[in-house]
Amino acid sequence: MYRSSDGAAILQVAQDIVPIAEFKAHLSEVVRDLRDRGRPLVITQNGKPAAVLLSPEDFDKLTYQSRLVGAVKEGLEDLNAGRVHTHDEVGKLLDERFGQLAKAKKKK
Repeated sequence: MYRSSDGAAILQVAQDIVPIAEFKAHLSEVVRDLRDRGRPLVITQNGKPAAVLLSPEDFDKLTYQSRLVGAVKEGLEDLNAGRVHTHDEVGKLLDERFGQLAKAKKKK
């Protein structure tokens, strides 16, 4: 299996693009082998891409990465807009809202 520098599987045109008729004829086999492939399967209709099939694990990984990138972008937007607080400011806000916590004893 070929992988890009970021570890993503590289599409292999001869194996990873399948006409919908072939997909339908071998549906059980394709679904069974999907996890082992480690790559998405592009299904074509009338010679054009119509769908992409992923294993559940690959789908979860893809959506997790998307949510992570979105959260990082949101955090950077907050930073650029000045919507941030220092550690001490957050501590004071929490103390005001919930009361002060007992201080942990320091080990000598």
